[in-house]
Formats: sequence, structure tokens, C-alpha cells
Amino acid sequence: MHDLTRCVHHPAVDTEGYASLTVPTHRASTIVYPDAASFAARKYRGFDGYTYGLNGTPTTRTLEAQLSALHGGVRTVLVPSGQAAVSIVMLSFLMPGDKVLIPDHVYPPVRSFCEEYLKPRGIDYGVYDPLIGAGIAALIDDTVKLVWVESPGSGTMEVQDVAAIARAAKARGVLVGCDNTWATPLLFKPLAHGADFACEALTKYVGGHSDLLLGSVTVADIALRQRMKETLRGFGIGVSPDECALALRGIETMGLRLAHMGRVSEDFARRISHSPAVEQVLHPALPSCPGHEFWKRDMGRSSGVFSVVLKPAPESLLEAALTALKVFAIGASWGGTRSLIAPMAVKEDRSVKPWTHEGTVLRISIGLEDPDDLWNDLQGLLLALERLPVDELA
Repeated sequence: MHDLTRCVHHPAVDTEGYASLTVPTHRASTIVYPDAASFAARKYRGFDGYTYGLNGTPTTRTLEAQLSALHGGVRTVLVPSGQAAVSIVMLSFLMPGDKVLIPDHVYPPVRSFCEEYLKPRGIDYGVYDPLIGAGIAALIDDTVKLVWVESPGSGTMEVQDVAAIARAAKARGVLVGCDNTWATPLLFKPLAHGADFACEALTKYVGGHSDLLLGSVTVADIALRQRMKETLRGFGIGVSPDECALALRGIETMGLRLAHMGRVSEDFARRISHSPAVEQVLHPALPSCPGHEFWKRDMGRSSGVFSVVLKPAPESLLEAALTALKVFAIGASWGGTRSLIAPMAVKEDRSVKPWTHEGTVLRISIGLEDPDDLWNDLQGLLLALERLPVDELA
């Protein structure tokens, strides 16, 4: 064998006695076959077999299996982001003439996808009050094929009665999808409450370190997985084994991170509610949060994300107070080790139940910094707003 050939062909090495706790990162575009007959019959391997790198490697399969087990599902599909998880469900199960129902607090890009992509292609959508519960039955006609749920809403934190919505949908043979990113399967398992699809932005708590983009859809019916895999194959969509390796690393500590962040977020939510600068704290664990009773019934524990409705204040003052933060970073997303804060515009994203608050909504994501440092930082922001002269509120 010549040197150029040796450069390309890797030698076999003895793996006897080698055992690691980490999942190997298998990178591949091409999958090779032992003989011509195996290659000719590759289509019979199905979606659980290995045929081409785009369709999965042992690394991606490991993450899929772990998520399926956590959700109590049979299969999981991995996609490049949380938004892609929502979109792939809609693209796979809605046809022209069909309709999807989405909650008024839905992640804004989902509403945009319905309005700007689905609707021009003959797929309609309707928006419902997230607290509608069993009343959603009145909105389900023969055109509705999918009801979307996001519980709690990632901005305004309304907790939905997923079980009641699912029962109403099932009575009409309608599929139900749930964005479960806030809770993760450690706090809530949508499939056990009647949902057909449990979607998550693995970017958040599963990844846990703000360094990957990934999404997942877990199902209890393998036929639903087949449809989504066919759609992904048609679009040529796959995920990187490197991203999956990061997610597999992150998921190992998710339980500890989530428990700590949840405790701190509940403590801070109660403390913040006493500030004169705050109109309302939106945290599912607080009785004043819309849908708190469903959180108490179905979850009982919290993750690290909640929102604060501020009393009206001059924009310049709020900007200065946010800029002065030392520990919190200003940024979108959440679920990582760093604590984040983000001002949100809510009113323009509502169409069913008007948002009547005039003050800015701050979404807070608790990370892993020392709680005292975090509280001192938040307290500085609140004190800056509390010192606002009354006449400046006019």
C-alpha cells in the first residue's frame, strides 16, 4: 500500500478494554456498505437504519433515544432549532384547506410562519385565548387539523390547561402539539396529558450553555414520526452530530441546573412583587399568574424563566438601568448558565385578548451565578426605577 493510500485509509486499532462514559461524536456524510447487495437494498433500512449522514449517526440516535425516554414517547425527530420543530409539525400535517389554531401568547415567529408562509399557500390559522381550556371545542370545525399549545407562554407566562384542550381536540380527531421548552420533560410531559407532539428548543435547557441551536419533536405514535422524517428528507434537513454531542453533555446536568434555577426564580419572583416599580410579576408559581392552577396541578416545580411587568417609565431611564446591570446580560434566548434579561414588546403580538399593560415587560432567565450577586444586580435596577419622580410618569 502506497503512502497516499495510507493517508486516506485509517488503520484498525484494538478497542479491547476501552470504555468511556461519554458518547462518541460520529461525524459522517457518506455511509459505506460491506457489499454491493447491501448498498442496493439500503432503502429497506428505514428511518431507524443508517443510510446517509443527513439521516442520522449513532450520536444523533443516542440523543433521540434519550429524549424519547424522558418524554415517554416512541421516537424523537431532531431539527436545527426550536422554531424548526414547530414548523416541521405544521408542514408535515397541514394541507391546503386545513387550519391550525395557535394561542395568542405563542412565540412570535410561529405566528409569523402561519401568516407569512402557511396562509399564502392555502393553510389558514386561527388565534385563541391561551386560557380557553375546554372552550376551544367551539373553535374546532372540520377544517381544523392541528391545535398548537405553548405552556407556559415564553413571554407572558400563561399556563394552559393542556389536558382539557387535548380532550376537546381528540373528540374531533384533531392533532395537538405542545411547545414544552419552559418545562422540559422533567417538569411536564405533554404526551402523558394528551398531546401528540412534544416539541422543545434544545437550545435552551438541554444544551444549557448558550452554545448550540437544536430542536426536537417527540411522539407516542411512530406513524407521526414517519411523516415528519419524510418531510425532512424532502427538504434535505438534518442536524450536526457536534450539536447533538453538546446536547448530550448538557442533558446530563439539566436536572441539577433546572432545580437550582427554578428555586431562585420563584424566590426572586416573590421578592420583586413587592417593588413599587413593578405592576405585576408573571411567574407560574405565583397565584396571581394566569393559569397558576394548571401549573400547580400539572407541574408543581419551576424552571428559571419568568417575566415582570413594569409600571410605565421613561424609555431613557429604563435603558440606563438595564445598561448598568453588572451580572445579568441583555440578550434573547434563555436556559444557559448566564442570567439574561430582555425587554419585550407584547402588545403588538396580541390579537384575541388585548394586552392592556402600558409598562415594559422584562423577561428574566436565571442562570448559575451566585443568587446574592444576581439579586443585588436586580435590586439596583428596581431601585433606579423606584426613585422615578411622580411627575415623570405623566
